[in-house]
Amino acid sequence: MKFIISSTDLLSHLQAISRVISTKNTLPILDNFLFQLNKSVLVVTASDLETTMITSLTMENADGDGAIAIPARILIDTLKEFPEQPLTFDVNLDSLGIDIVSENGKFSIVGKPGIDFPVLQGLKEDRVTEVSFPADSLNKGINRTLFATADDELRPVMNGILIEIRQDHVTFVSSDAHKLVRYRRNDIRSEKDSSFILPKKPANLLKNILPREENDVNLAFDEKNAIFTLSEYKLICRLVEGNYPAYESVIPKNNPNKVYINRVLFLNTLRRVSVYSNQASNLVKLQLTSNQLIVSAQDIDYSISAVEKLNCQYGGDPMEIGFKSLFLIDILSNIIGEEVVAELADPTRAGILVPKEEESGDENLLMLLMPMMINT
Repeated sequence: MKFIISSTDLLSHLQAISRVISTKNTLPILDNFLFQLNKSVLVVTASDLETTMITSLTMENADGDGAIAIPARILIDTLKEFPEQPLTFDVNLDSLGIDIVSENGKFSIVGKPGIDFPVLQGLKEDRVTEVSFPADSLNKGINRTLFATADDELRPVMNGILIEIRQDHVTFVSSDAHKLVRYRRNDIRSEKDSSFILPKKPANLLKNILPREENDVNLAFDEKNAIFTLSEYKLICRLVEGNYPAYESVIPKNNPNKVYINRVLFLNTLRRVSVYSNQASNLVKLQLTSNQLIVSAQDIDYSISAVEKLNCQYGGDPMEIGFKSLFLIDILSNIIGEEVVAELADPTRAGILVPKEEESGDENLLMLLMPMMINT
């Protein structure tokens, strides 16, 4: 088989799907891209068995059909060094020889039989749920929640994003037991209620390709696998099995003390003050009085401390509450907007942070952070 393709166009697609390939594959064939040519359509697949990404490119100049596995690393490293130009791929399916012919040279590599590449498992037709997402909504759902997922081998359900699909909204949830994010979209509809847990790796892959997607994303899933179909890409992944914890029960409902504060000023203050916190605990103390927030940290072992005052809008009871600075910085970095509202009950209960104004009327974002004990 033979085809001609733009070097930069092919590289762009291969780099997007190459993130699937694991550095420690159990099967040597998975170190390769599977190239399948059918008339004028080239389909390229990368997989690690758990997650598979497929991209399709239309060829203006192609001859013959067939499939061959091409070593991923050497192909990408070669394409990176080409300026934009047409490349001719001349593949001998009998000898598995591949000649890549450029304007000024020829590069020869040896592939593997395409038939050795693992066959994808489909969804169970009688158990499939389908829903269509605006690409921007799905991208925001993943972006807002991905940072709060856990790395817990004992509780794998916490290592992914819970996506709850209801008839009038979709909710994205993540938590590592210290912080929790709930992001809700009201512009996505479904005929029936369902849910699944999206693992971290495919979530990261979607995060990279969704910003370039202009059309809606079709999602189909059963109890074990999910398929995300975009214009030029398809992502197939195995879902996390198990039941996600009842997250709504940990969100405090009555938080009478509300702080309105400039998000960027608060974030920059935390970044400065946290340098002086204890390296083991990363504790920062927030002291609230009428319309003033005092942020402080200290490390007694090194005799260092820092205090900074911020103006805010606060009319609640005077309060001192401690948080892990790294987590609080994470949360403020992932809230969009000029002002943030911190809703507090008392120093022993979780604090809630929300943007003062949402980007659109179709979304609702809530972030929760567990407090730390202040040593007095």
